[in-house]
Amino acid sequence: MSCGEPHETDCSEVLDHLYEFLDHEMPDSDCTKFEVHFEECSPCLEKYGLEQAVKKLVKRCCGHDDVPSDLRAKVMGRIDLIRSGQAVPDQDVATAQE
Repeated sequence: MSCGEPHETDCSEVLDHLYEFLDHEMPDSDCTKFEVHFEECSPCLEKYGLEQAVKKLVKRCCGHDDVPSDLRAKVMGRIDLIRSGQAVPDQDVATAQE
């Protein structure tokens, strides 16, 4: 998605890192760039608003369920592998639970 207008921060970069922005997992300087972009780009602002609404809905509807500690450990382990650039096993996390 792109509005077709030139921006200091490209629409594709904003959309690629939207969840990091929503989850407050990026440096303040990047957050500022994204906020400026949203002020300039209504399609990206709309996408941001939609994803923010979905995130709030999921939290409201599913936020009270306790996650089994072994599942949480497996998911966090997989996230750590992905972040470190290591190969991720083909076995699905859900399959490992069964």
